Amino acid sequence: MRELSLHILDALQNSLEAGATSIQLIIEENLAADRLTITIRDNGRGMSEAQLARIFDPFFTTRSTRHVGLGIPLFKAAAELCNGSLTIASQSGKGTTLQATFQHSHIDRAPLGDMTGTLLAFILAGQCDLHYLHRVGEREFEFDTAEIRAELGDVPLTHPAVRKWLREFIAEGEEELCMISLRA
Repeated sequence: MRELSLHILDALQNSLEAGATSIQLIIEENLAADRLTITIRDNGRGMSEAQLARIFDPFFTTRSTRHVGLGIPLFKAAAELCNGSLTIASQSGKGTTLQATFQHSHIDRAPLGDMTGTLLAFILAGQCDLHYLHRVGEREFEFDTAEIRAELGDVPLTHPAVRKWLREFIAEGEEELCMISLRA
């Protein structure tokens, strides 16, 4: 995939397929250590040890809508290409944690990409709460859809005015962090 945001969207979709009602997405750009870490933690049904043992097999998937599972193996290959790794820890009935690390400055590292579009697409699907944290050095951008929903009361996240606000809010937060990353 040309952008890491597409890998992230695929992994978020996997969490939904696993029945998650709450997902935590953390992106940490440690410029001093030259590391980019993407962590996705969910409260879905988790995986058995047998499923976990096959998770990097492209011909294994738990989805009934298709017969191959290329998302995780491709994400792992992208990380390893950039002196990183991808690990998955899971407990049946408790959820799953995926963590991908990359050498931040590696020439082959795909850009983070359109995180605003990725986050908005996921949030507006409305099936799950998302706690998002993106940190670059000492600066961070964070929000939690559960808190936003509580503030809105009966107004849905899909309301046109809320959708517009969400797009602007996320775009501004991401753009500010992007400027920090580019200066380094």
